[in-house]
Amino acid sequence: MEISSKKERYNANKLHKRLRRLVGSAISDFNMIEAGDRVMVCLSGGKDSYALLDILRNLQLHAPLKFELIAVNLDQKQPGFPEHILPEYLTKIGVPFRIIEQDTYSVVKKIIPEGKTTCSLCSRLRRGVLYRVASEIGATKIALGHHRDDILETLFLNLFYGGKLKAMSPKLINDSQQHIVIRPLAYCKEKDLEAYADAEEFPIIPCNLCGSQKNLQRQVIKDMMREWDKKFPGRLETMFTALRNVQPSHLVDNVLYDFQGLQIDNKNMVNNAATIDQMPFDPKHEETEMIK
Repeated sequence: MEISSKKERYNANKLHKRLRRLVGSAISDFNMIEAGDRVMVCLSGGKDSYALLDILRNLQLHAPLKFELIAVNLDQKQPGFPEHILPEYLTKIGVPFRIIEQDTYSVVKKIIPEGKTTCSLCSRLRRGVLYRVASEIGATKIALGHHRDDILETLFLNLFYGGKLKAMSPKLINDSQQHIVIRPLAYCKEKDLEAYADAEEFPIIPCNLCGSQKNLQRQVIKDMMREWDKKFPGRLETMFTALRNVQPSHLVDNVLYDFQGLQIDNKNMVNNAATIDQMPFDPKHEETEMIK
C-alpha cells in the first residue's frame, strides 16, 4: 500500500512512534531485555511477529544498551506453506535467522480428531521445539508476539471456560526453569498492529492449521471484545488497566490472601477506645446542637 498523502504519512509515522513507545515501556516496566541479551524472536509469518521483529530492530538501533536479535521460524510442514518467503525477507533486511523444519502438522492431524480444536497440542509441540532451539543458539530471552488483546482474550477464556482469574504474563520463566519468555507487545492494540503491518507491507503468511478453524472459543471472545470496543470505546483500555491494579484482599482466594490470619490488633483497639473515652462530652452542648 503506497502512502501518498501527507495525512497518511503523518498517521503512519504517528502509529510507528506510538508502537515503539509502547514496546519500549513494556520492556522497561518488566525488565524484558538487558545489556548483552541474545533475543530469539519467534517469527511465524503473521502480522504480530513481523511487527515485533521490526520494532525490536528499531529499538536495537537507538537503545542505550546493546543486545542481539536472531529470528527463528518453525516450518511445521503445513501443506502449501510458502517456504521461501521468510528466508527471502530476513535476508533482505539483514537479520540473522534460523529456519527449523519439523513436521508437527502431521502429529497434530494424527492425534486430534477431525473437527476438534488443534491449538492446544500445536502450541505445546511448537513450544518444545522453540525451547530446544533457544538452548542450541544460546538465546537468553525468547520473544513472542502476543499483544494486549491476546492478554485480555486469555483472561476471559480462563474466566468463562477454565474457572481461573488468569491472563497471560508479559514475562515468565518456563516450567524447566531454563528460559525466560517475554512479550514486548503486551501494551499494543491488535488493530494498531494490523495497521502497522499494512503500512509496512509485511509478506503475511496465513495459518491454515489453527487460524482457519471456525467457532474457536478464542474467536468467540475476540468477536465479543471487538463488539465492546465499537459500542463502548475505552472499555478494553479500562479492563487492561485493571490487570495492573489487582487487589487480592477483595477477591476470595485464600492462597493469594491470608484471610484466616486476618485479625484485629487488640492493642490498637484499646488505644483507640481509650482515646474516644477521653474525649470531653458536654450533654448540654450536645442538646443545644441538636435543637439548632
